[in-house]
Amino acid sequence: MKIAQIAPLTESCPPRFYGGTERIVSYLTEELVRRGHEVTLFASGDSCTAARLEPSCEVALRLDPRIKDPIPQHLVMLDKVRALAAQFDVLHFHVDVLHYPFLHGFVDRTVTTLHGRLDLPELRPLYSTYRHAPLVSISKNQRAPMPPVNWAGNVYHGLPPAILPFTAEPREGYLAFLGRIAPEKRPDRAIEIATRAGVNLRIAAKIDRVDQAYWKEVIEPLVDSHPNVEFIGEINEKQKAKFIGEASALIFPIDWPEPFGLVMIEAMACGTPVIAFRSGSTPEVIDDGVTGFLVDDVEAAVAAVARVTKLNRARVRARFDERFAIERVGDDYLNIYRALPGVRRVVRRIPALHQAQLARFGAPLSRKPSSFPGLQRLGPTQATPTD
Repeated sequence: MKIAQIAPLTESCPPRFYGGTERIVSYLTEELVRRGHEVTLFASGDSCTAARLEPSCEVALRLDPRIKDPIPQHLVMLDKVRALAAQFDVLHFHVDVLHYPFLHGFVDRTVTTLHGRLDLPELRPLYSTYRHAPLVSISKNQRAPMPPVNWAGNVYHGLPPAILPFTAEPREGYLAFLGRIAPEKRPDRAIEIATRAGVNLRIAAKIDRVDQAYWKEVIEPLVDSHPNVEFIGEINEKQKAKFIGEASALIFPIDWPEPFGLVMIEAMACGTPVIAFRSGSTPEVIDDGVTGFLVDDVEAAVAAVARVTKLNRARVRARFDERFAIERVGDDYLNIYRALPGVRRVVRRIPALHQAQLARFGAPLSRKPSSFPGLQRLGPTQATPTD
């Protein structure tokens, strides 16, 4: 298949540091290329990919001090996507809401993965207006606030199994907090839990401009006043493997309906259990008592810290391999692509055309459609419709 992946421009694909959506787009893109599909990645120019890269800015916008408003750059990219849309069998969007007005004429060959929260009241009129556009959720809980829309599927995130190595016996045994310094992520809870449990906490996180005041007024004073807490700052992929792998547990003390929480499966890939507050997608990701513990308050989280070392880290990694490897993600999305109305029509039309041509020249009609040269553009998995 000829597939377009349209990523946000905030971070590169993959991100140099923090960045959940762009990281998932990158992993999916490379998996589709590995399977032999022709993939074009619309992303920042500093992205690294085996796909064909269509750069829409020089560097990731968050790292470009000249950029104050990211929307103009995204609109320019989406206009380019619209102009090139006829080249692709499927166009897969990961840019929230900006692209819907560009989809007229080819919406039946598109799918949009919703990576963010959907409980904001201003989103309901938008999704009601574009209810025909095929959407993919990243957890079942994420769907709850939505009006009736065209759900094409639910696909949990996944990672390449080799990207984060398994650590059987962490040497240092601290609690790890990884992500963003933001009120909804509740690093203050993480500090309270670690302090009450009598263990060390290491915080590796970025601080967005919008959260600078929260850091300065709330979290930085807590870090400074607790000797068991160390703030490391933003880390890269190589540093992440050691940071998570050497922890006895990842603490995930969120206070919002997290749509997925990529860091949870990153921890599982390292064999590190997760102590997560029961909110948003966490009950769908964490197998309570196997890959970690689901808790409802700080007191329960403190108790979980004492029990987490009894969990089998090899079993944590095994559950990651079963549920969250990138191969499963690739399977899920390819099934969704093939079921899109525009793709189904193309698949049906090509075999019928070849059958007519073969009949005209006296060729046998029993020849398998997948052996027809004209089908190679769509790849062998597209030879027959799935419905």
